[in-house]
Amino acid sequence: MVLTNNCSQSSYKGIRFYSSDHENESYEAFTERYVKFFDGVDDQFELKRGLNNCFAYDLVPAPSVIEASLRAARRVNDFSTAVRIFEGIKQKVENSNQYNQYLEELKPIKDELGIMTKEELGF
Repeated sequence: MVLTNNCSQSSYKGIRFYSSDHENESYEAFTERYVKFFDGVDDQFELKRGLNNCFAYDLVPAPSVIEASLRAARRVNDFSTAVRIFEGIKQKVENSNQYNQYLEELKPIKDELGIMTKEELGF
């Protein structure tokens, strides 16, 4: 029995370039795009998808993006994801000093929304 391949190689497109539209995007455009995205989130799936995409880039999201994501987490009543956002920041920054700077800048929003870090919760 001989199997033949009748599909031409030129018709197969197995590679997807999900981020190719954002290849040359500036940090400001990235920030604006994700703030706008999180402002429109209305369910947990979208929130988690957006966070996964946002944190996949080789940069630390701006505090305005973090604030928008925290507001979205509380809007969809997902406290655990709000806490995990701070864990994501801790993993993305280069050192503990940078993490502390983020915590300091985001303290007003943390207090307003009643969100604590994992450490503040005793874990």
